[in-house]
Amino acid sequence: MATQHTSSALQPPALSPAYPMANPGYGKRVAPAQIPRTASDFALLPIRERYVAGFIDHLPEGASMSVKQLAKQLPLYGQQAISSALTALSVAGHLRRVRCPVGAGEETRWAFRTFWSRTARDNEWWTTFLAAETATAQATSPSTAPAPPLPPPSKAPRTEQAPEPTPAPQQHTPPPRPETPLAPSTTEPGPSPAYLALARLGRNDHRLALSADDCTALEPQATQWLARGVSVDYLTSALTAGLPATIDSPAGFLRRRLTTKIPPRLPTENPESGTTTPAARSLLVECTECGTPGPPEALPDGLCRLCRETHSKGAGDPSPAPAAAPDIKARMANLRNLLRSV
Repeated sequence: MATQHTSSALQPPALSPAYPMANPGYGKRVAPAQIPRTASDFALLPIRERYVAGFIDHLPEGASMSVKQLAKQLPLYGQQAISSALTALSVAGHLRRVRCPVGAGEETRWAFRTFWSRTARDNEWWTTFLAAETATAQATSPSTAPAPPLPPPSKAPRTEQAPEPTPAPQQHTPPPRPETPLAPSTTEPGPSPAYLALARLGRNDHRLALSADDCTALEPQATQWLARGVSVDYLTSALTAGLPATIDSPAGFLRRRLTTKIPPRLPTENPESGTTTPAARSLLVECTECGTPGPPEALPDGLCRLCRETHSKGAGDPSPAPAAAPDIKARMANLRNLLRSV
């Protein structure tokens, strides 16, 4: 059970007018039926989580919810601390990260959203709410019927007063010379998107630097992710989220993540009509910690099974407070006392 923190909470900075908004269809989404805003909001949360929650609560609809952007605006904590705070807020029932298909046919793409609730909700409420969101998306999805055929090209009406064209005199045209067939050009195929995504990981974070042989060995597993409908950005985010402080074997670490966190295969074929539908219009919850997708009932607290077990083991650890300035005078006095005793 959460205990109320009576110490004064840090006041989050005022929202900057330059705070970026997400692309249309992405970013923050406010959940319905919330209690009015009061001075005691988030009083049961630790100091860090109260600080982050107070700032998110004042963000407008559609604001960017990436860890990078939040860390830029909240200078007391780095990206790792902000990510941990978002995980704690998910467990506390204040947010869920989801993705849902938008568009139709070949234009279908995934939109990533973060539903936010000032009022803490339990897992049953979130499951019911997200099921209603899925039903709404299915009811308002555009028709996937093929476009009607184009009409035949119209013929221009003939003008009776137009003069008859004078036939041009016939000229002797020499027979065409046989052309020498060109040798077929052989261009080597470039690296696959999966290979490039793996190769770029080390440039974004040195802990995940891979050799060319490592990228080749892991390429089939990464290709399976892309074959299940996820984007390269999603693959990169899932592989880089929540990294430990040190990674002894980047290839072994990524091989394990590619195996254990592979997203589910979504049905794309309608067996009755035989036509392709846009990913069943289902809404998937993403693990707030690692980004693994799944149905709402499979991710209680907004966490997958592995991350939920890890979080429960460290649930008793207090959230870190901002680093205080060291007491230089006290340290120097302690050093003098140690020197005298030698």
